[in-house]
Amino acid sequence: MVLHAVMKIGKYYIKQVDSTISYARDNRWKWKGDISTNVLATCDPSLHFNYVLPGWEGSTSDPRILGDALRRPIGLRVPRTSAMGKIKIGINGFGRIGRLVARVALQSDDVELVAVNDPFISTDYMTYMFKYDTVHGKWKNHELKVHDEKTLLFGEKAVKVFGLRNPEEIPWAEAGAEFVVESTGVFTDKDKAAAHLKGGAKKVVISAPSKDAPMFVVGVNEKEYKPELNIVSNASCTTNCLAPLAKVIHDRFGIVEGLMTTVHSITATQKTVDGPSMKDWRGGRAASFNIIPSSTGAAKAVGKVLPALNGKLTGMSFRVPTVDVSVVDLTVRIEKKATYDDVKAAIKEESEGSLKGILGYTEEDVVSSDFVGDSRSSIFDAKAGIALNNNFLKFVAWYDNEWGYSSRVIDLIRHMHSVAQ
Repeated sequence: MVLHAVMKIGKYYIKQVDSTISYARDNRWKWKGDISTNVLATCDPSLHFNYVLPGWEGSTSDPRILGDALRRPIGLRVPRTSAMGKIKIGINGFGRIGRLVARVALQSDDVELVAVNDPFISTDYMTYMFKYDTVHGKWKNHELKVHDEKTLLFGEKAVKVFGLRNPEEIPWAEAGAEFVVESTGVFTDKDKAAAHLKGGAKKVVISAPSKDAPMFVVGVNEKEYKPELNIVSNASCTTNCLAPLAKVIHDRFGIVEGLMTTVHSITATQKTVDGPSMKDWRGGRAASFNIIPSSTGAAKAVGKVLPALNGKLTGMSFRVPTVDVSVVDLTVRIEKKATYDDVKAAIKEESEGSLKGILGYTEEDVVSSDFVGDSRSSIFDAKAGIALNNNFLKFVAWYDNEWGYSSRVIDLIRHMHSVAQ
């Protein structure tokens, strides 16, 4: 048996021995509970305990309230401040988004990357691809090395590596992964993504739009998430940019209808030189030498996360020869008359309030490369928009379609985890 911690609040003592938590008053131990079902972590440095009980939750250092909480049958839940309380994730598919989600996770205090699956690359090559990134630079946060063909070391942190094609066979439970980020671009519907649950994952977040999985955009509709939903979609990077902007405009002024164009950087599905693309002939042309018109479902998808806008928005895309950062051009007709300055003020207010960290605001003379590595979903460019009149206006918002989107994948996982507690 290993004594991990003894903490005191007033007359009450909290003791952790192995995976069991006990509490006592004057050293007489009265209650015991297993960590896996009752306690998420040890007490935080301020000795405040967060508890979640039927019809009653809060945070306290008052020994009387603490004692009452401990006498209740569910036990006590305390903050996620130690490693055992981190949100453990696995990643299936170590492409652009998979690697960047890994970078975001590895820089997060409350998220732990425990496993990666990719059947198409070796552990050595996986290390190289993660370490060196043309857009986001060399990884400098931890020393990265191969421990063996099934283990990567980020500093002293071990991450299991699998190379299985069938999601059902990936032993997520063995690695301790509760949440799986499905970032292959292949298993994007509920039935296919559900295969991860057979390997022991509890929740799956698809890093792409899905035809049948519920879609959530952090800052817009994540509060609609229910714990019984095991498979969800983080929508697309463009929907994550457009939806917060559209939400503010619609909530304040009412959107009658609108058209969106995204000027979008190159992605991995495009061709380096002219090549076959049977479903989209123009999409087969050289990505680095052309501006390529393309379709996108991002605007219509806003109607799924904001039902009030269902059927009111549609859009298209231009693929352009830049490697990262894209921009949304949204033109709308609004119900309530407003000047462009009125709408600007509303967007700025929300960017500093309820949508801080999700929706940004700038009046500087920026260009696309200024937003490489920006973790926000959408950065409104106040100088770039224009109005024809007080009902017909155009708005422009930038987004790092790689880093910003990957940051939201982790944020969605955080939210899902918090709701489940």
